[in-house]
Amino acid sequence: MTPPDGGVDVVSRGIVSDIFIADGKAFFSLTVPAAEAQRFEPFCRNIEGAVVKIDGISKAMVALTAEKTAASSAPRNSAPPQPPQPARGAPRPAPAGRPPAAKPGIPGVERIIAVASGKGGVGKSTTAVNLALGLAALGLRVGILDADVYGPSIPRLLGLKDKPKTSGGRTIVPLEAYGLKAMSMGLMVDEETPMIWRGPMVMSALTQMMREVEWGELDVLVVDMPPGTGDAQLTMAQQVPLAGAVIVSTPQDLALIDARKGLAMFQKVDVPVLGIVENMSYFVAPDTGNRYDIFGHGGARNEATRLGVPFLGEVPIEMAIRESSDAGRPVVATDPDGPHAAAYRDIAARVLAELERKGPNSPAPRIVFE
Repeated sequence: MTPPDGGVDVVSRGIVSDIFIADGKAFFSLTVPAAEAQRFEPFCRNIEGAVVKIDGISKAMVALTAEKTAASSAPRNSAPPQPPQPARGAPRPAPAGRPPAAKPGIPGVERIIAVASGKGGVGKSTTAVNLALGLAALGLRVGILDADVYGPSIPRLLGLKDKPKTSGGRTIVPLEAYGLKAMSMGLMVDEETPMIWRGPMVMSALTQMMREVEWGELDVLVVDMPPGTGDAQLTMAQQVPLAGAVIVSTPQDLALIDARKGLAMFQKVDVPVLGIVENMSYFVAPDTGNRYDIFGHGGARNEATRLGVPFLGEVPIEMAIRESSDAGRPVVATDPDGPHAAAYRDIAARVLAELERKGPNSPAPRIVFE
């Protein structure tokens, strides 16, 4: 297959990298000069079509990675260099003096909200799943997207083990559990397979899970974000108009420091912060009924007040929540009349109220780096 620039095959040129094959799925990167990125797009699609014809390969995905040529290597008296073309999945900067063009939403999805945390281990994914189920209990059509490519948790939390099927050979049909439509990279590969990917591959995978999944008609798509403030967060902020973000933290100062960073990131990219959830807020001993504030208490509420954002509620440390989550039986679905489900439903009601108060989807953000 001849590349569009007329050069020798891409393997001999050494521009194929990050090859990853698992469960019949093939993923790899193709690195080209930035100015050639747009011309190579159709070529990447042709490669995907050729790879799936190989025995044992059911799906292929090529991430196009553009690299800049050093300015010092440009010949003297040459014409001014043209702005580099962004790689596939990266946003195009708006022309100077013009507002950025509105990014299209996901067809059929009315609102998209991100559930995020500044650091891992605060129960963000468990909160995201039960928040989604709480919104569904309010009568909404809800889907959940697992954007944590490196550590996907949604399949385990929802008890999903089947592989997604494709429709028409191009789009992916999401799985369903407890009335939620769900998609995760964890459904594409074995649970114990590590995802050793660089940023462009992650951004390409996220774009595919947003744009090439048959979500159907949804009132809300809940996105379980990876912890931190990296590529995945910026990709979501740049690719789709987020209606808002929910920040999850535990009460202690160490977690709140990182939660502030996550909250500040969403504010910087003009994504409304719907509020803060204090997870692992306290523990009630089942034998004595005594309450213990293991990680302190009220830190997230105080932080919400200080920053002027809503406090959405607190969720205690409970063995029932941990056991049901590990078993793929989230409490809002399997124990809807219990106190833990009530806590998540209250949070969902406050999130919905904030969505309604803030009105329609926010426009796509203008990314500013300082």
